Amino acid sequence: MKIITYNVNGIRAAITKGFTEWLQAANPDVLCLQEIKADETKFDRTIFEDLGYHVYLHPAIKKGYSGVAILSKQKPNHVEVGCGIESYDNEGRVLRADYDNFSVMSVYMPSGSSGDERQAFKMQWLDDFYNYINNLKETLPGLVVSGDYNICHQAIDIHNPKSNANNSGFLPEERSWMSKFIESGFIDSFRHFNKEPHNYSWWSYRAGARNKNLGWRIDYNMATENLSDRLKRAAILTEAKHSDHCPVLLEIE
Repeated sequence: MKIITYNVNGIRAAITKGFTEWLQAANPDVLCLQEIKADETKFDRTIFEDLGYHVYLHPAIKKGYSGVAILSKQKPNHVEVGCGIESYDNEGRVLRADYDNFSVMSVYMPSGSSGDERQAFKMQWLDDFYNYINNLKETLPGLVVSGDYNICHQAIDIHNPKSNANNSGFLPEERSWMSKFIESGFIDSFRHFNKEPHNYSWWSYRAGARNKNLGWRIDYNMATENLSDRLKRAAILTEAKHSDHCPVLLEIE
């Protein structure tokens, strides 16, 4: 099974850049989208249903903001919209599909780059999400948490760790949280297979950062440790250019 996570930075904009043709070629079994920036009235389901996908959305209340989706070739046994915490669910940040032997979650973690208030919101989210996931693992032990975490974990995951040491997304407390999250029983599937530097999933639109590969690795497919024997391959699909992010692939049995 091929699982891909992709922050599309606006599904309608991505479609104008060839997203649909890319999806047809990539042909994932499950596609987790973040920042769809579209509610039910603006998200054209038929495009994806025509490609054989069941389509599930969790848009934000605010128009043109945030929102997650899951496209699935197989109809899930159950789809859970939100995490039950109103301040996060209003922003459309969590969506989960349950299958026979595991579950896949599309998550869009907050950014703190706009200022202190949103950074505080992000840190509160991290505490709450950690507790939420660890409770969830009690009933759903096989879990893939895919999405935009808005955090680079290690120096290898960012093009200039020294100059970004005080920037949101690479703050010591955020990186420490990521270590704690992994230690609670998750595998960073990309690093499980790939130890090399200069592998990123997001680039600023400024100063030709993508062409120079001055990026950040902030998009992950985190899998619970009990799925380790089923992990087959992971890759960052940098050739896809419909967003300031690129897709990240995990193949599991």
